[in-house]
Amino acid sequence: MAATRFGHGLVLGKFYPLHAGHSALIRTALSRCDRVTVQLFGASVESIPLSVREEWLREEHPTAHVVSAIDDAPVDFDSADAWDEHMVLIRALLDAPVDAVFSSDPYGAELAARLGAAWVQVDPGRRHTPVSGTAIRADVPGHWWALAPAVRAWLTPRVVVLGAESTGSTTLAEALADHYDTAWVPEYGREHSETRVGGLDTPWRSDEFDVIVDRQIGWENQALRRVPRPLLICDTDVLATTLWHERYVGPTPAGLVARAAAHPPALYLLTGDEIPFVQDGLRDGEHIRHAMQHRFRQTLAGQDVPWLEVTGSVPERLAQAAVAIDRMLAGVFDFALPLEQQAALEAAVAAGPAR
Repeated sequence: MAATRFGHGLVLGKFYPLHAGHSALIRTALSRCDRVTVQLFGASVESIPLSVREEWLREEHPTAHVVSAIDDAPVDFDSADAWDEHMVLIRALLDAPVDAVFSSDPYGAELAARLGAAWVQVDPGRRHTPVSGTAIRADVPGHWWALAPAVRAWLTPRVVVLGAESTGSTTLAEALADHYDTAWVPEYGREHSETRVGGLDTPWRSDEFDVIVDRQIGWENQALRRVPRPLLICDTDVLATTLWHERYVGPTPAGLVARAAAHPPALYLLTGDEIPFVQDGLRDGEHIRHAMQHRFRQTLAGQDVPWLEVTGSVPERLAQAAVAIDRMLAGVFDFALPLEQQAALEAAVAAGPAR
C-alpha cells in the first residue's frame, strides 16, 4: 500500500547537535509532504548557538522551511500546563496548519493531537539510525559517522603549527596528521610566494596578505568538512600571517589583526629554532630567524590560546606536541546540559542524598 501523502508536515527538535537520525526524519517528511516546516527550539542554557544549528539545517535540508526560537519553558511531557506553554510558541511559528507531525519519540502523538494532525512515527526506538544527541554529546569521536559535514566543521578543533623560517613546522604538521590519522592543511603563503607576479624580488603589498588569509581559511574550511576524526592540523594561520606582514611590509593593518583574533585555534605549537637553517630556494630570512622566533613567542604570549614551543628531533617534537594535543582533546567537547537535564539534576541535588 502506498504511504499516505500530506500537504504540510512538521518536524520539531533541538538538533543539539544535528545528526543522522534527525536528517532521516526530515527526509522522510520531505518525501511524504508537499512542504515541510522544521521547528528548531533551543534553550538559552545550551552551548551551541541557535543560529549555528539553523545554518546546519538549512544547508543539509535546503527544501525544508526552517524556523527557530528560544524556548526556556520546562520540558514535562506529562504536564498539561507545560504542553500549553510550549504550544503557544509552536503555533506562533507555523505559517499554516499542518496535516502531519513526524517524530521518532512518543511525544509526537500528543503534539499531533493538539495540532489536529496525523502522527507519523519514524524509526521508533531508533533501530535503523541508532544515535541520539545525548550519545553524541557524551562521545563525539565515537559518533563522527552520524554528523553532517557542516556539523563536523563546527565541532572540529584546529591545532596550528607555526614558527620562523626553517624551523620544521611543515614537517611537524605532517607528522602530527599521520600520528592522529587525520587531515592537515598546508601553508597557502608558500604557494603564493611561488606564483606571485615578479617573484620574490618584487616588494610585497599589504593586499597580498588579505588574499593569503582568504585562501588559507578557505583551505581550512574545506578540510574541516572532510576530516576523518575531530582534529585538524594546520601549517600556519592568520596570526602567523600578521607577523609575516610585519616582516615584509610593516605594521599589520587593524583589519588583519581583527581577523586573527576572530579565528583562534584550540592550540598553537611553536617549532623551535635550535635546528640548522636549510635553504630551499624561497627562504630569505636566515639572518633574522632568531629575531622572528622571538617575535612569535611575544605574540603567542600576548593572546589567549594555549601554546607550546617544541624542540629536538622530529620524534621528540611529536611526543611533546601529542601530550598537549591529547590534553586539549580531553576537554574540548564540553556541552552544556539541555534544559530538561539541568532541571532533573537541580531537582536531584535539592532532594539530597538517597537514604
